[in-house]
Amino acid sequence: MSTHRDRWAELTGGQAGEKYAERFAQLAESGHDVHGEATFCTALLKPAARILDAGCGTGRVAIRLAELGHHCTGVDTDLSMLAVARRDAPALEWLHGDLAHLDALGLVPGFDLVIAAGNVIPLLAFGTESAVVRQLAAVLRPGGLLVTGMGLDAAHLPLPEPPVTLTEFDHWCSQAGLVLSRRYATWGGDPYRQGDGYAVSVHALPQQLDPRPA
Repeated sequence: MSTHRDRWAELTGGQAGEKYAERFAQLAESGHDVHGEATFCTALLKPAARILDAGCGTGRVAIRLAELGHHCTGVDTDLSMLAVARRDAPALEWLHGDLAHLDALGLVPGFDLVIAAGNVIPLLAFGTESAVVRQLAAVLRPGGLLVTGMGLDAAHLPLPEPPVTLTEFDHWCSQAGLVLSRRYATWGGDPYRQGDGYAVSVHALPQQLDPRPA
């Protein structure tokens, strides 16, 4: 496990689970669509896909994806968040672990999609970002997708300034063998333009070429 606390833990002390869940419950009750991430991902997938929710938090995204017929596993370091997820969806697989050491959890590779929503990448422990991207890429099947959402300015982050740039993130993805497929400014699919404060990125692990002669 990492010896460094992630930025989320530094902000919350690992005690934000109930408050975080309550916030989204209130948004849903007021008529807001709180399932944009799940809707976005489902549009990229065939039915009954295998999905890893990396930094799953209280399980909001994974639970909705499971309701839509997909097979979901959630991983998070925050036990207070996982407690909410396990209470709300006890039948799903919720794992406590560090994304920088995802291989220690014994996950079977071959996921169709890995989602890291909710500013997971910017809130990682400093210096672990490239390792996390490598770990996430390693559990994808050939042709699988890494979908991320991340704030790029203070207005879209719980931080005074962004710790990660898109250029850095794309470089880490490239190092992990991932190729940028498409990028949006919102989970609703609005086009991304340079200088936007939020980015939804879809990176793909290329299909392996058949080594046999034609």
